[in-house]
Amino acid sequence: MVITNQRLSINHIVSQGKGNIVSDMGGEKVMLSVSNGKYYNLGEMGGEIWEMIEKPTVINELISKLLDQYKVGKSQCEEEVLSFLELLQNEKLIQVQES
Repeated sequence: MVITNQRLSINHIVSQGKGNIVSDMGGEKVMLSVSNGKYYNLGEMGGEIWEMIEKPTVINELISKLLDQYKVGKSQCEEEVLSFLELLQNEKLIQVQES
Protein backbone atom coordinates (compact mmCIF):
# COMPACT_ATOMS: atom_id res chain seq x y z
CA MET A 1 0.00 0.00 0.00
CA VAL A 2 1.40 3.40 -1.00
CA ILE A 3 1.44 6.05 1.73
CA THR A 4 0.77 9.74 1.02
CA ASN A 5 0.80 12.70 3.40
CA GLN A 6 1.51 10.63 6.49
CA ARG A 7 4.35 11.20 8.92
CA LEU A 8 7.16 8.81 8.09
CA SER A 9 8.67 6.33 10.52
CA ILE A 10 11.91 4.39 10.37
CA ASN A 11 9.90 1.30 9.41
CA HIS A 12 8.50 2.71 6.16
CA ILE A 13 9.93 1.64 2.81
CA VAL A 14 10.96 4.45 0.46
CA SER A 15 12.05 4.52 -3.15
CA GLN A 16 12.67 7.07 -5.87
CA GLY A 17 9.59 8.37 -7.62
CA LYS A 18 9.29 8.09 -11.38
CA GLY A 19 9.69 10.94 -13.86
CA ASN A 20 12.58 12.83 -12.25
CA ILE A 21 15.75 13.88 -14.05
CA VAL A 22 18.76 13.98 -11.72
CA SER A 23 22.17 15.41 -12.53
CA ASP A 24 25.44 15.85 -10.66
CA MET A 25 26.50 19.51 -10.44
CA GLY A 26 29.86 19.91 -8.71
CA GLY A 27 29.27 17.11 -6.20
CA GLU A 28 25.66 18.05 -5.47
CA LYS A 29 22.60 16.44 -7.01
CA VAL A 30 20.00 18.59 -8.69
CA MET A 31 16.66 17.27 -9.85
CA LEU A 32 14.00 18.31 -12.29
CA SER A 33 10.58 16.90 -11.55
CA VAL A 34 8.90 16.49 -14.91
CA SER A 35 5.47 16.03 -13.31
CA ASN A 36 5.47 19.28 -11.34
CA GLY A 37 7.97 21.30 -13.41
CA LYS A 38 10.17 22.24 -10.44
CA TYR A 39 13.92 22.10 -9.87
CA TYR A 40 15.35 20.85 -6.58
CA ASN A 41 18.87 21.02 -5.18
CA LEU A 42 19.29 17.84 -3.15
CA GLY A 43 22.77 18.83 -2.01
CA GLU A 44 25.59 16.39 -1.43
CA MET A 45 24.00 14.36 1.38
CA GLY A 46 20.54 14.47 -0.14
CA GLY A 47 22.02 13.22 -3.39
CA GLU A 48 23.62 10.32 -1.58
CA ILE A 49 20.31 9.43 0.06
CA TRP A 50 18.61 9.69 -3.34
CA GLU A 51 21.07 7.16 -4.78
CA MET A 52 20.53 4.83 -1.81
CA ILE A 53 16.78 4.70 -2.43
CA GLU A 54 17.05 3.77 -6.09
CA LYS A 55 15.54 0.46 -5.00
CA PRO A 56 12.92 0.20 -2.23
CA THR A 57 14.72 0.57 1.10
CA VAL A 58 13.53 0.50 4.72
CA ILE A 59 14.34 3.89 6.25
CA ASN A 60 15.99 2.21 9.26
CA GLU A 61 18.43 0.41 6.92
CA LEU A 62 19.19 3.70 5.18
CA ILE A 63 19.96 5.31 8.54
CA SER A 64 22.22 2.38 9.51
CA LYS A 65 24.24 2.78 6.29
CA LEU A 66 24.66 6.50 6.92
CA LEU A 67 25.72 5.90 10.53
CA ASP A 68 28.41 3.50 9.26
CA GLN A 69 29.74 6.14 6.86
CA TYR A 70 29.51 9.35 8.91
CA LYS A 71 30.30 10.47 12.43
CA VAL A 72 26.83 11.54 13.51
CA GLY A 73 24.60 10.61 16.44
CA LYS A 74 21.79 8.16 15.76
CA SER A 75 18.99 10.47 16.92
CA GLN A 76 20.31 13.38 14.83
CA CYS A 77 20.68 11.14 11.78
CA GLU A 78 17.14 9.74 12.19
CA GLU A 79 15.66 13.21 12.61
CA GLU A 80 17.45 14.69 9.58
CA VAL A 81 16.81 11.71 7.28
CA LEU A 82 13.10 11.58 8.19
CA SER A 83 12.79 15.35 7.72
CA PHE A 84 14.49 15.19 4.29
CA LEU A 85 12.38 12.25 3.15
CA GLU A 86 9.17 13.97 4.32
CA LEU A 87 10.09 16.99 2.19
CA LEU A 88 10.54 14.68 -0.80
CA GLN A 89 7.26 12.95 0.04
CA ASN A 90 5.39 16.27 0.25
CA GLU A 91 6.69 17.16 -3.23
CA LYS A 92 5.66 13.68 -4.51
CA LEU A 93 9.26 12.83 -5.43
CA ILE A 94 9.41 9.49 -3.60
CA GLN A 95 7.18 6.50 -3.07
CA VAL A 96 6.46 5.35 0.48
CA GLN A 97 5.09 1.97 1.54
CA GLU A 98 4.40 0.13 4.78
CA SER A 99 7.10 -2.39 5.64
